[in-house]
Amino acid sequence: LFTTLHLGELQSLEGCSGGIENTNYFATSNQAPYVLTIFERLGFEQLPFYLRLMKHLAQAGIMVPEPTADAHGNLVLRVHDKPAAIVNRLEGRNELSPAPTHCAQVGRALAHMHLAGIDFELQQPHLRGLSWWNAVAPEILHKLETDQAHLLHSELVYQNQVATLPSYRALPKGPIHADLFRDNVMFKTNAQAEPLLCGFFDFYFAGVDHFLFDVAVCLNDWCVDLTTYNTDTERTHAFLQAYQSVRALTKPERDLLPAMLRAAALRFWISRLWDWHLPREAALLKPHDPGRFEQALIRRIAEPVTMNSLGL
Repeated sequence: LFTTLHLGELQSLEGCSGGIENTNYFATSNQAPYVLTIFERLGFEQLPFYLRLMKHLAQAGIMVPEPTADAHGNLVLRVHDKPAAIVNRLEGRNELSPAPTHCAQVGRALAHMHLAGIDFELQQPHLRGLSWWNAVAPEILHKLETDQAHLLHSELVYQNQVATLPSYRALPKGPIHADLFRDNVMFKTNAQAEPLLCGFFDFYFAGVDHFLFDVAVCLNDWCVDLTTYNTDTERTHAFLQAYQSVRALTKPERDLLPAMLRAAALRFWISRLWDWHLPREAALLKPHDPGRFEQALIRRIAEPVTMNSLGL
């Protein structure tokens, strides 16, 4: 495969544990390091949106992996009758204990990514958005404790109400990453021992949705204490200030930030409950504990974060 794609001769192939939706391998040829992804959930018909979006962003100068095309221009490859893709491997490593400077760089780069995606020609809704939450919740509600089921049901009611608001319908939209956690971003250290963002990867939950949802997903991961779920005000301020230096939030976005932070916590609570209680078979796939986002949702409800409270 690598020879056919003119990527050199394959020298090593190492499986990456920790994936939920796909099976990934670090693949090194005599030319460069790559990542080979075997798709366990997405099919041949669905993948062009994600891969062409990555290609579009890479060619616009956004730091994302660029998919390799075959001789016919296809970005979706076939490995053992499963859809696959090969992308260049980003430099650096994950930063799992981010400081404000890491958060600022992610916020700034995310805003550039949002702007670069506005003229992307393909349209696909964010498949893990509100309609998916409404569809999946009945499958898992009966598996929860009474308090958990009440929280999930009441938050769904709230989010469906928010979706009817004129301000919600006025939120700017475009292609979003939708899963930009700490483990989907790479950093390296420059000559002055300062962190330098190398890029975003894993776009396989991307879709067209509100930019504010992407912001909220990031804030719920990059800008909280993962042991207490408390908001880190300094990191949150750094992220949002940097984001707004590139793309200022609109009034509807500013007003609905607390609701969207709740929505982002709900989305990942539901998906992790789904993975936990209704697991799918695939090599190397490991479900995450849903409890983190249950607690995140509780905290976002009890202690709303507003732009005014951040002095922004």
